[in-house]
Amino acid sequence: MKTLKLIPLFMLFVLASCSSVRVNADYDKKVDFNQYKTYAYIKASIDKVEISDLDKKRILRSIDEAMSAKGFSKSENPNMLISIFTKESERVNVYNNNMWGMGFGWGWNNWGMMGMGMNSVYTTPEGTLFIDMFDGKTKEMIWQGEGSGYLTKDTNKKDARIKEFVDKILEQYPPIIK
Repeated sequence: MKTLKLIPLFMLFVLASCSSVRVNADYDKKVDFNQYKTYAYIKASIDKVEISDLDKKRILRSIDEAMSAKGFSKSENPNMLISIFTKESERVNVYNNNMWGMGFGWGWNNWGMMGMGMNSVYTTPEGTLFIDMFDGKTKEMIWQGEGSGYLTKDTNKKDARIKEFVDKILEQYPPIIK
């Protein structure tokens, strides 16, 4: 009966670890974030990001949607500037599947344990998206959000995956100052 209760918990853990975006945020604690209502992108910085132009458009479109939902608007004369940066790496996953069984052989009363180990190794692409926000006047960084997780090459799923990254990161903005 205990095993039946642990199965749903185990499945929840597995599902949560497979699809999540891990996020972190940092900010300048001396900044009053209520003063920021408009934004624009730092084009020169975004042009340097080494991803496809299509993925840049996906990220910027997702940022626009998230910022609009928070009540921010794009402006020619913004009080906040936004930039992005990306990193990609290969995550190496190693699974050691030990299989054990009881059988006839050496050991106490001619019974013993025999085992067989199988290792499987595979890699998955993992990406990190940084969203940086700067004060429009001083050009000093005021906030940085970072999201990491697996990437997909499936063009049908890219929009949703990038939107998930951006939404999870921008859930942290503006910061809740205690």
